[in-house]
Amino acid sequence: MKRGNRSARDSLQTLHALRQHLRQLPTSPQPVAPPPQTPPPTAEPDDSALFRQAAAGTRPLERPTAPLPRGLQPPRPEAFPLQHVLDEQAVLREAMSDVLDLDHLLETDAELSWRRAGVGADVLRKLRRGHWAIQSEIDLHGLRRDEAREALGQFLRTALLREWRCVRVIHGKGLSSPQREPVLKHKVRGWLMQRDEVMAYVQARPSDGGAGALVVLLRAARRAPRG
Repeated sequence: MKRGNRSARDSLQTLHALRQHLRQLPTSPQPVAPPPQTPPPTAEPDDSALFRQAAAGTRPLERPTAPLPRGLQPPRPEAFPLQHVLDEQAVLREAMSDVLDLDHLLETDAELSWRRAGVGADVLRKLRRGHWAIQSEIDLHGLRRDEAREALGQFLRTALLREWRCVRVIHGKGLSSPQREPVLKHKVRGWLMQRDEVMAYVQARPSDGGAGALVVLLRAARRAPRG
């Protein structure tokens, strides 16, 4: 055999063996696993976070406060007797009714004066002449009926506490009222007659208000007997 033919045959065998080897290899490349990732470093909690975590579920203690010196302590607010005030207002409304017949209670004089049973007629004369000095007054002119009634009741209560004997009640002449009727003027006279502390009243003198005011005499303060 010739040398050239043998070399060609050896080359063909080598090529055939290479093809057989390639056929045995897998058709698709195997996936390569990614390299393991290193987890990011975690931030270390600060001291306040560690304290809150350790104190979870607990309640902070109240800080004790040192009392102020006696001279620097603020005064305690006075208790306001709201219910007592409401009760007194209800009593005032009930004790001063608008339903009252004045014809049989008022004296038949031009001034429409009035005196309680047991009070002498000389008291009215002294009251007209200014025998008792007027110690205080209240002006109801311009108020509505309910406002005037409540204001008058409070004024009379104050008069008793301060032991006033003679006061003036200004009710106005009623010239600005509807149909120019003195509604408040008549109401005030009726209210005064229903108050136990009112002993008498007369129309004020012209210098003291005339037909727009009343001079009212109140009972003297009741002194407690000495033991």
